[in-house]
Amino acid sequence: MDGKAFNLLDEPWIRVMMPDCTVREVSLTEALTQAHTFSALAGELPTQDVAVLRLLLAVLHTVFSRVDETGKEHPFEEAENALDRWKALWHAGQFPSEPICAYLQAWHERFYLFHPERPFYQVKEADRGTEFTAAKLNGAISESSNKVRLFSMRVGAEKESLSFPEAARWLLYLNGFDDTSAKPKQKDLPSPGAGWLGKLGLIAAQGDNLYETLMLNLVLLNDKSECWGKNVPVWELDHARTQERCEIPMPDNQAQLLTLQSRRLLLLREGDRVVGYKLLGGDFFSKVNAYSEQMTVWMKIEKKGSQPSYEQPKRHDPSKKMWREFSTMFVNNETRLPGVVKWMKMLNTNESLQAEKMARFQIASVQYGDKDFFVTDVFSDELGFHLGLLTEAGKAWVLQIESEIGIVDKLARDAMFLGANIEQASGGSGDALGRQLKEQFYDRIDVPFRKFLASVNPADDQDQRGERVKAWRQEARRIAHALGKEAVSQAGQHAFVGRMVEDRKKGSCHCSLPEAYNLFLACVNKHLEDKGKE
Repeated sequence: MDGKAFNLLDEPWIRVMMPDCTVREVSLTEALTQAHTFSALAGELPTQDVAVLRLLLAVLHTVFSRVDETGKEHPFEEAENALDRWKALWHAGQFPSEPICAYLQAWHERFYLFHPERPFYQVKEADRGTEFTAAKLNGAISESSNKVRLFSMRVGAEKESLSFPEAARWLLYLNGFDDTSAKPKQKDLPSPGAGWLGKLGLIAAQGDNLYETLMLNLVLLNDKSECWGKNVPVWELDHARTQERCEIPMPDNQAQLLTLQSRRLLLLREGDRVVGYKLLGGDFFSKVNAYSEQMTVWMKIEKKGSQPSYEQPKRHDPSKKMWREFSTMFVNNETRLPGVVKWMKMLNTNESLQAEKMARFQIASVQYGDKDFFVTDVFSDELGFHLGLLTEAGKAWVLQIESEIGIVDKLARDAMFLGANIEQASGGSGDALGRQLKEQFYDRIDVPFRKFLASVNPADDQDQRGERVKAWRQEARRIAHALGKEAVSQAGQHAFVGRMVEDRKKGSCHCSLPEAYNLFLACVNKHLEDKGKE
């Protein structure tokens, strides 16, 4: 097959979900110009979708920072220009095809997956890098010669190669989420760590269709509400960057950041199949105060003495449901909010978005093991609520929501202590049952809390707010009581009789199943009857 036979602008490779929930593959050009007809991206993994989303956003940033919605050349000069352009695109309900197609056709040569000189997202110089098989390229199975998955989604010959569309998707994924297993070819080179996306606590806004999703993540102003620097995506560089493990300044424009080449890659093919790839470390920059990144949660690092504190991306904790991090993601006054969240707040403030609109956000994360040396898991979560909660009008409800999350955490601890006391009453001393009951409570409260959060309306008056909170707490009480009763019914006779135990505070005391259960009920009632912010 000709080396210039597969062009990402023309060939179908991006997986999208249709309104009828079927999945099809479309070209990059179609994904943008017909985005309003697709429900969402639908790749093999949510993290793969993020990698594809960022590529699409890079194109949009580049095009619409140079021309207006009609295709007329009009680079941004002031923040007001950017906001007006975003608003015009939003009210159009779809992306104008002419300026997008004109731009992509001008760079058509740079989108060939196997171009003899400038293969897309690859460099020929990676030929001297570490070689991996197709099974390692496929992030859904992510195998290496030293680590084979016991239960794989693909077996036998299917693991040994990928089609060109599959390889294109995983190429983007690998560039963003690669682990640190590859060794450098030169000595004394710095460690770039995992791919840039793997270092983030990724968060993205979600719309009612792909067009809305792209628009809501199209952050046209920086942290200072100023226009970004001139957008220069990787395919516009005169010469592809080839230096191994190259530290660069933090990008000042979104197109460069969104197409950051964390790895130097080169796909290996046999006929019409990709059988592996070669890899070197690529570009990286410090994650300290890396405020150009708009799609991450942040954490503050306090330094001792006179050293200044700083902020850096905060990876997600897979053990926590997204709503448990509500304050960190959407309210936090101690560290900065994710850029996409601040952007939506700004859009609401200047009336580009209405407060009645439901705001939906998705988080996605790759979990690594042993200093990011290999991938252990991939997870994602979503959360929806009224956009008005992010505004001044929603402040009272936000305080209430934070209070309710605090109560949920207390009830989870109540369940944990119940389990620990049952263990003691039974003659044991471990914490397995306590941890199990705590996890079960969080699992059971998850859907009800999401429904409660989605029902919250900033327009509610105090009486309506009180009724919503009262109904929610009744459901929380029911769930806690049901879990407690199940734990009691499964305990043995020894637990009912109980025994004397040593307590560091109380000294010697009796512990039995009835005592443990009564204490649990008392704690649950106390926490739920606390008026808090109600």
